[in-house]
Amino acid sequence: MTSWLVTGAGGMLGRDVVSVLGDAPVTALDRGALDITDPAAVWAAVAGHDVVVNCAAWTDVDGAETAEEAATAVNGTGVRHLAEACAQTGARLIQVSTDYVLPGDAGQPYPEDAATGPLNAYGRSKLVGERAVLELLPERGYIVRTAWLYGEHGGNFVATMLKLAAQRPSLDVVDDQLGQPTWSLALAGQLVALGRAAEAPAGIYHGTATGSATWYELARTAYELTGLDPDRIKPTSSAAFPRPATRPGYSVLGHDRWQAAGLAPLPAWRDSLAEALRRPAFADLLG
Repeated sequence: MTSWLVTGAGGMLGRDVVSVLGDAPVTALDRGALDITDPAAVWAAVAGHDVVVNCAAWTDVDGAETAEEAATAVNGTGVRHLAEACAQTGARLIQVSTDYVLPGDAGQPYPEDAATGPLNAYGRSKLVGERAVLELLPERGYIVRTAWLYGEHGGNFVATMLKLAAQRPSLDVVDDQLGQPTWSLALAGQLVALGRAAEAPAGIYHGTATGSATWYELARTAYELTGLDPDRIKPTSSAAFPRPATRPGYSVLGHDRWQAAGLAPLPAWRDSLAEALRRPAFADLLG
């Protein structure tokens, strides 16, 4: 039976991956149990496992602007340690990456082989990790880029919008960034399916929901689906919320490569959002 290692298992996505694996043999290590910047610890953790799903990451996008070396130590060098260990043991590695490795200036969905060009330090740090996997695991390394994640565990945009509904009569939400809201539990299922697809070709996959929306459209839809008045959400521009890290204006990814793995892409974002919002953790936010 396939033995799994999930790193970053205490985070939103990591917890969902462990949940999806259910009764499968799995070692779930959170940040306190495994520091992926420690090569000896990584090698010890990887030993004896067939598939490694790396959900460990530096996720503070704005913080990376002033701490790029620290972000790259986790998102780049740490991933290299995992890839080196997997290359030695024969394990397969599924590395969770990001749309931020792309320039964000396209007008149609980015294919998996699109040229990279990060706009910020976080994106650059994640690209270092991608390159390590492609270099060291050309036959057993899988990069799954995702974006706009929300879920039941940890802070995220959807949860924030629902919490603020009880605090503010209206909310200004950015309407000039286009992306693909992606439910972490749905992505977790896709990662596990990829790990179980023994004949899936190695390389880059895009793990985002199908369709696209702006943050404004996502917030309105979340309100509609939970019985709140969507007109409380007002559109604004990114300029109204200046951030240290530049955000891409276009983060829509194509999903053609899943066919080669014998898998369907993730469902439409509206369908996943509707399913997610029926779960207790989101319902509880509404009181």
